[in-house]
Amino acid sequence: MDYFEEQIALLKEEKQYDFAQHENLLLKSSLHDRRMQGVSWFPITIGGTEIGRGDYLTITLHRTNNLNEGHKFRFGMPVALFSNYDPTEDRLEGIISYVSRDTMRISVRVDEMPDWCRRGKLGVDLLFDEHAYDEMFNALSEAKNRLLDKDNGCVVRQLLGEDAMLSNPIEEVYTHPALNTSQNAAINAIISDRLLSILHGPPGTGKTTTLIAGIQALLKKRNGQILVVAPSNTAVDLLSEKLALAGVSVLRIGNPVRVSEHLQKLTLDAQVDNHPVNKERKTLEKQARAYTDMAHKYKRNFGKAEREQRKALFDEARKIRKEMDKLQDFVIEDVLNKVEVVTATLVGANHYTVRNRHYHTVIIDEAAQALEPACWVAILKADRIIMAGDHCQLPPTVKSSSNIANGLSNTLFEKLIKRFPDQVSLLDTQYRMNEQIMNYPSRVLYEGRLIASDSVRNWKLLEDDKPVVFIDTAGAGYEESIEENAVSNKEEALFLYRHLLANVIAMQQNDISAELPSIGVITPYRQQSILLKELIMQDDILKSIVPAIQVHTIDSFQGQEKDLIYISLVRSNTGQQIGFLGDVRRMNVAMTRAKKKLIVIGDSATIGQHDFYKGFIDYVTDLDQYHSVWEWPM
Repeated sequence: MDYFEEQIALLKEEKQYDFAQHENLLLKSSLHDRRMQGVSWFPITIGGTEIGRGDYLTITLHRTNNLNEGHKFRFGMPVALFSNYDPTEDRLEGIISYVSRDTMRISVRVDEMPDWCRRGKLGVDLLFDEHAYDEMFNALSEAKNRLLDKDNGCVVRQLLGEDAMLSNPIEEVYTHPALNTSQNAAINAIISDRLLSILHGPPGTGKTTTLIAGIQALLKKRNGQILVVAPSNTAVDLLSEKLALAGVSVLRIGNPVRVSEHLQKLTLDAQVDNHPVNKERKTLEKQARAYTDMAHKYKRNFGKAEREQRKALFDEARKIRKEMDKLQDFVIEDVLNKVEVVTATLVGANHYTVRNRHYHTVIIDEAAQALEPACWVAILKADRIIMAGDHCQLPPTVKSSSNIANGLSNTLFEKLIKRFPDQVSLLDTQYRMNEQIMNYPSRVLYEGRLIASDSVRNWKLLEDDKPVVFIDTAGAGYEESIEENAVSNKEEALFLYRHLLANVIAMQQNDISAELPSIGVITPYRQQSILLKELIMQDDILKSIVPAIQVHTIDSFQGQEKDLIYISLVRSNTGQQIGFLGDVRRMNVAMTRAKKKLIVIGDSATIGQHDFYKGFIDYVTDLDQYHSVWEWPM
């Protein structure tokens, strides 16, 4: 099986598993459970309708309660509007054209709302997203074809090592006084003529800052547009906003997840709305709506003359909408031609407005969290590739494959780092954490190459504080429990809660600052995070400072940082089973969230057989920062 056939086979396995999981959720879960899982809104209200592009009816929906619940609805995903009167029959499928926290617009191929919308309460279900998989399958097929194309396949062949990767010497033409040596070196690689440049950014080393400065330098050096993509909407939003604040003209393809006025102004919708030619399109839109409104007056009268008149009115409205579409195409093209940077998710890089565009440089941020098939969607549009990320942090979410080493979890970013080590720029100076917190992850995962900046090297919560502490629960009887595949450890959670409470009281009494340090409580397991939240919210003192305390799973905490971090490892069993604690990338993320103090709580008898945790316990022991729970009153 050749390279891309193997990728296609892995993606098929992932799609089948994903589809089965989604269908099981929709068919077998209650509406309440679907809502809790973020795949249904109910109840909703209709905010309005209008005929949109290509004769599609656009329906605006509003969520009327539970506005604080998260959801998984995203731009471009398929949905089904339904009535609870008869949810299996009363259904209308469409595509999301806009979505925020509590508002959604969907496009459906009908002239008007169906009659059943007037009976029962309405809701909307998220359907299985075939589109994203189709884009990835198409990209893999195209990459396979280019591999055999001697004229157009040089990028693909060089990335796969079929042809020699040309490595021109990097000239030191860029220096920014506010950046460190490794950051300036990385930017010189970014603006070089090399086909591939890899920016390896460990925690706290300023990867995003370097990337923004590199894009600015690249725009000054070269004419032409840059495509900047990332696997998640959140990462795309962050880059879009920071680029715009740096003075770069940005067009955000797709809808941002982060709701801010500044970010909304960067979207295609907003820039099209503000285009001077759009006034003419809006005038035509009013005319089309007037004809459509007149046609709807005939809805209850079905004589021959009325039918013909209704048809004529709809036909006239369609003619006007075709003129509107032509104007919109012109405006979109004009907006696209004038921006310096287009930003999108990896799959969003094939949005219909940019599907056929090519770029001198494509930048993939958070590439170590991206599925390889999605990366090829963007790579095929590029003459040069810049990938940024850290393969020593969390990998992409892969639902199906148990073959972690060779499946979709093995990212293109990691493959290219191993294949072309001379194309890698490592950012080696971190600005987040005390040197003692940094040293162990640096030694184990980054060959000891990380340096703590002078600004953070010795900072602490208190003058005589210990920056790294391990509290051993071995022998205390804090055994884990597993119910419905959910792992938790109540006794360990109770100990953490009591320790945190004592710490907070001591900090308040010491009056170490005008306000408490920021605190993060992290655990690998969702059930444990729920248990910890409940304990904290039941305590009057901790509840009163909840804005300063965040409790999350490790996966939810990536990208954040806190002055004080607690980690509850949870696992405690006689078989030394540690589950996905064995993926040390997850622990790297957890440990490197701490700025001034890290407290890890776990059972050495369970985790100590694993090299990473044995090494960590040895490390804190050498620092005289190993403790047992027996040192605290029970």
